[in-house]
Amino acid sequence: MTRKCSGTVGIDLYAMKNSTPIGICGQVLGAPGQEFLKVCQQTRCDDGNHIGSNPLSYVSSFLTRIAGVLALGTILALPVQADEVALISRLAPSIRSNVIEEAVGAMKCAQSRGVGVNARRLAIIDYTIPSRQQRMWVLDLEAEKLLFEEHVAHGKKSGHDIPKVFSNRVGSHQTSLGLFLTDATYHGANGYSLKLHGLSKGFNEAAMRRLIVMHGAAYVDPRSAARVGRLGRSWGCPAVRVDVARPMIDALKEGNFIYSHGPGTSSLSQCGTESLTLASLAD
Repeated sequence: MTRKCSGTVGIDLYAMKNSTPIGICGQVLGAPGQEFLKVCQQTRCDDGNHIGSNPLSYVSSFLTRIAGVLALGTILALPVQADEVALISRLAPSIRSNVIEEAVGAMKCAQSRGVGVNARRLAIIDYTIPSRQQRMWVLDLEAEKLLFEEHVAHGKKSGHDIPKVFSNRVGSHQTSLGLFLTDATYHGANGYSLKLHGLSKGFNEAAMRRLIVMHGAAYVDPRSAARVGRLGRSWGCPAVRVDVARPMIDALKEGNFIYSHGPGTSSLSQCGTESLTLASLAD
């Protein structure tokens, strides 16, 4: 029996082969040889001790093999997800909690489908914040470190200081929102750059075709932004200061995540077929 707790929710996994599964709430859960998930409301969870519970839900292994695996992965991911939300909140307290939850939820959705399963780092961009302010954070979730807190540009057709309009359309020169998986680096017209795969259906799956990449740009100049009222703008790329471009790109390249929050992205934390696309990985 494996016991995990997160916040006020505890999860018990029973894989009893030769005896009758008995839940922590005292119920007989089923016949020998079956596997069960038992989710109980916890009043407290301390050093593995359970104090007080009310059964909330019960899932048996009568599901098909595929459905069972997906359900198990989703439920067991809950404590890990809560832990990562808490970690990011501690490392970068200036990120709003709902943005963190949204970013982690979208990342976990992708990982539950085999995408970016070895990712160690996550960048979060909040495009509801003015461009004159730092609105991009790069976090190392494995080392538990905040690597960068930086300014980032938005597309020139997305708006002035705070972007209002977003697009997934080629030639729009607007920013795309959602979850991106990083790919390889290359040297192009904007110098050292990082290719991005868009994973959020309806938001950014055209990122490769649009040539949306991370790169450094001289127009990402906070001092100039303070004078003119906005940061310099890109053609839709998340451009950063030239001085930090290379180390930031190297920190994020080859299989890590970037999440861009903005209007309408709250649904992306809800893992469903309507929220995730893997088609761009073939581009």
